[in-house]
Amino acid sequence: MATIKIGFAPTRRSIFSAPDAVKFANLTRDKLDEMGVPYVDVTDINEEGLLYDENDRLKVLEKFKQEKVDGLLLAHCNFGTEYICARLAKDLGVPVLLWGPLDERPEPSGVRLRDTQCGLFATGKVLRRFRVPFTYLTNCRLDDPVFERGINDFLAVCNVVKTFRNIRILQIGPRPFDFWSTMCNEGELLEKFNIQLAPVPLPELTAGVRKAVADGDEVRRTIAYCREYMEINVSDEQLRNVAGLAVAMGRLIRKYHCNAGAIQCWNALQDELGIMPCAANALLNDKGIPVVCETDIHGAITALMVEAADLEGRRSFFADWTIRHPDIANGELLQHCGPTTNTYLMQFQSDIADVEVCVPELQELSGMGAAYVAGISAGLYDPETIFDHVKYKNYHPRMAPDSRKERRVGWKDAIRQVLSHR
Repeated sequence: MATIKIGFAPTRRSIFSAPDAVKFANLTRDKLDEMGVPYVDVTDINEEGLLYDENDRLKVLEKFKQEKVDGLLLAHCNFGTEYICARLAKDLGVPVLLWGPLDERPEPSGVRLRDTQCGLFATGKVLRRFRVPFTYLTNCRLDDPVFERGINDFLAVCNVVKTFRNIRILQIGPRPFDFWSTMCNEGELLEKFNIQLAPVPLPELTAGVRKAVADGDEVRRTIAYCREYMEINVSDEQLRNVAGLAVAMGRLIRKYHCNAGAIQCWNALQDELGIMPCAANALLNDKGIPVVCETDIHGAITALMVEAADLEGRRSFFADWTIRHPDIANGELLQHCGPTTNTYLMQFQSDIADVEVCVPELQELSGMGAAYVAGISAGLYDPETIFDHVKYKNYHPRMAPDSRKERRVGWKDAIRQVLSHR
């Protein structure tokens, strides 16, 4: 799991109860400790451990920058000091979460201790004036489920933004000519988002495969892993090349300091190595290094963001939504290479999409599909029966509807946060 560290800056305003603000700041610290959330505190900045003064804000800013916080939690322990909060958020340049405890009923005399909600509105408005993107939690109590869920979602957002700002993709070969849908603008990715590509030609990869096979040890360990966890339907020579390809791609990713890859998966590799790269892609994907096919740079970016949204707890699944099911309204055929050998990913795909996922035993469907289309067009195959011999492993949704909805909402929020940070 990824470790995300947030800056915790509880804030108050002078006209409201300072002791009550200190009380709720400490209660919030206790809750974050209970949840195991790593955070950098401000208790050493002043006696109250609260943010409300410009001189203190500058000290907090310096501390948070030195600690390299990934996000900022502005806990409004009473109304808060909105311009101090906005200045801190602007200078830090990290995702921002606003929250404050649910206000009690006013005293019989009409006295109010905090006016937290009003303070959140004020800070939100000033943040917009400063053009600082932010998200917020509805006023709630610390033991309300919405608080814990909101903090965990915010940690995911911070990880997505952190990942998005540090992307370097190994591009193995140019885009296949026929795949115009996977073209990208390398200059624009760098200029707008600091996303870097490390292009290498296919001969550099195939030379790396030959060297990996000659070296022996890594390839032998990879073959042993495949035999233990995968169903092998290829020759020993092809399995050796699959393992060599996985080792070679891993070495290139480390050499060029990349965190994902995109490979020209066909058809030059088939001529050089006699294999499709799908299983090799899956092997790297299992190690937390997304590798996508068809030199789909945008696909590699998406895979990194998906895994970041789950704090790297699970691996991504890269697939095409190919055809709607002819009979089931919410059914879909997902077909692509690579992670289909990973049973956990297939089950999660079924869970999150709420559809049955059917994975054929035959993995090299891109090439086989092209052959089938040609055969059908030539009248050699019957389109009604051509797939009768294909065996499938079926995955059915098992995730609770509430959990599925929560994960989808969290993913959409993560995407929104990324698109609002430049």
